[in-house]
Amino acid sequence: MDSALYTAFLAGLLLGGSLIVAIGAQNAFILRQGLLRQHVFILCLICALSDAVLITAGVAGLGTLVARSPVLITAVTLGGAVFLFAYAFFAFRRAFHPDALKAAGSGQVTLKAAIGACLAFTFLNPHVYLDTVLLVGSLSGAYVGAARASYAAGAVSASFLWFFGLGYGARLLQPIFARPQAWRVLDTLIGLVMAALGSLLVARLV
Repeated sequence: MDSALYTAFLAGLLLGGSLIVAIGAQNAFILRQGLLRQHVFILCLICALSDAVLITAGVAGLGTLVARSPVLITAVTLGGAVFLFAYAFFAFRRAFHPDALKAAGSGQVTLKAAIGACLAFTFLNPHVYLDTVLLVGSLSGAYVGAARASYAAGAVSASFLWFFGLGYGARLLQPIFARPQAWRVLDTLIGLVMAALGSLLVARLV
């Protein structure tokens, strides 16, 4: 790889990493599933591939089209807010309901339900489109030809590294989460994050 392609790849990697490494609904979900060791590979793969598709679309020029469709942005924002509030409710219920808390470390979520939640966290979150399609896509305009492809590859690589690192790295925290109180704290934090993100989405519609 020559210096120009390497520089473009590194730029995409750093931008993608800076955007994705943040407390959010998708990351909180992957962290919890990683702690439970439930469907980790497929969920991490779905998140990373989804980012890859959106980043590729943004670099290809879809970001400009999405920015011109306020109806689409409003629909995604509203749907995302409803989903986040619902997930926050269930997280709080797990944290404060004794039976739900007891099952938190051992309850098995079906693969179908886990995939459904994963897809919802990904595609009902307007920030995903703002980050991957619009921001990453618009900044790709600084590159042409092979350099643009290398930039996109860097951004996609950041997603794969982050999601698989988060999903499989979560098990290192399992000694801490052997205590029920740790699950109570985690689910409370997840509920707060989901509710806060949902509130921010609603605020954007007002």
